[in-house]
Amino acid sequence: MMQNKLPIRESLNKAFVKVKPDRENFETFKTHLELLLEQVDHGQNEEFNKNLVSNFLKNTHYGSSYFINVRENSDLVIHHGKDTKSSVAVLFEVKKPNNKAEMLKVDDINVKALQQLVLYFLRERITGKNLEIKYLVATNIYEWFIFDAKIFEDLFAQDKALVKKFTDFEAKKLSGDKTNFFYKDIAKPAIASVIDKIKFTHFDIRDYAELKPLVPNGGNSDRELIDLYKVFSPQHLLKLDFANDSNSLNKPFYNELLYIIGLTETKEGGKKLIGRKKECDRNVGSLLENAISRLDGLDKIPQLK
Repeated sequence: MMQNKLPIRESLNKAFVKVKPDRENFETFKTHLELLLEQVDHGQNEEFNKNLVSNFLKNTHYGSSYFINVRENSDLVIHHGKDTKSSVAVLFEVKKPNNKAEMLKVDDINVKALQQLVLYFLRERITGKNLEIKYLVATNIYEWFIFDAKIFEDLFAQDKALVKKFTDFEAKKLSGDKTNFFYKDIAKPAIASVIDKIKFTHFDIRDYAELKPLVPNGGNSDRELIDLYKVFSPQHLLKLDFANDSNSLNKPFYNELLYIIGLTETKEGGKKLIGRKKECDRNVGSLLENAISRLDGLDKIPQLK
């Protein structure tokens, strides 16, 4: 199973690896990572631990821009937008730190936590018809196992026999209708049949605490944390565009470019249109207005068709 484990850097977009993190956001991330490690309580229930994960994500990368909360039949989810009207992007299964029996291990992933993720995925993908799931995550606060949803799509959603069993289970047509029946008699053998194809990113946040980099402006030791910072980001977990992505345009640069030219972006019927600014907003120093002014001064405007 070790060959299926990916280090964080290998799971990140190669262009995203080169992007320098915002220093203020990075320092905030370090602060809340340290706080998360301090708040872990082995004696508390899963609800307590779910709140820890939720708060950590909200306080570091997601804020109020992406809705994070429990969802029916799932421990925790991240939405693509700021409310429940947006589709679910990330599905979580959160275990207590001392629940070793149900939590994945690098050399043994076919356990209850992964079986639960399979059920969550099928309910969201097949029943909910959600085509925008990006990642699935199992964690006990310390250890994190992150699966690309494309793997679940290929190995589970496209498995017609599995989907048939799932739909029959949901319709209560099988001999068992409890979730444990699904985990043991449906999900477990399905996972076992493709287990060599299930790749995942794995890390333990305690390893980063032991490096002692959790101090402001940690210098070279920060490099050990940058990949961790990025793997939790919406650019990774929600697969958003980022500044160094060759297929995207840096937003601040784009806005500045429009301003210099003298153009503005508007929406009309769901389409983005770029055109000349309204007369009250025009800047005479912009390229467009300056060009029009010079053409008008040379009496060239009337000659234009």
